[in-house]
Amino acid sequence: MHDLPHSPAAERNQAPILAVLRTLLPASGRALEVASGTGQHAAHFAAALPGWQWQPTDLDDAGFDAISGWAQRAGARNVEAARRLNAQDAVWPSDGTPFSKPFDLIYAANLLHISPWATSRGLMQGAARHLAPTGQLVVYGPFIETDVTTAASNLAFDADLRRRDAAWGLRRLDDVVAEAHAAGLRLAERHALPANNLLLVFAHGS
Repeated sequence: MHDLPHSPAAERNQAPILAVLRTLLPASGRALEVASGTGQHAAHFAAALPGWQWQPTDLDDAGFDAISGWAQRAGARNVEAARRLNAQDAVWPSDGTPFSKPFDLIYAANLLHISPWATSRGLMQGAARHLAPTGQLVVYGPFIETDVTTAASNLAFDADLRRRDAAWGLRRLDDVVAEAHAAGLRLAERHALPANNLLLVFAHGS
């Protein structure tokens, strides 16, 4: 039994996500995670990538103890204290001193479909502001793609999300890419991962 808040989905997908991150990232750098949730990804990735300094964030500071708890359990001393961040805000983070140094990686998992569309726009604009010139924005989750059949499970998931909140739902990849272009980012890589999820890599440039 876990004594910390636990996401089964995060436990399932962290290994395939890490496998792709290892192919993308140099040995060291600074990472910003948007919407860290339970903190399982921050702990797992930081422990596996000891040359990286990992900055977790979340919309609500109620989960910050869990984020630090998972990092401590993983022995990841390279996880910084979590900060409160709403991706829609024009200044990151939402409280306290703004981030001054650029990040080599900005990472967001399972965020865009459980937030309003303004979050997708805000994530792209914020990433454009805070990524280093050679930095990468990595976005993980389910998407709807033109000319690609959407899995029945994803269609059911989308319908359930929209029943829960009309502003939620799986995003069309073309729409997300358009927001990236508007912010000065381009889709550099697309990786298909298990359970009908995608890992998308965005970089500076149109």
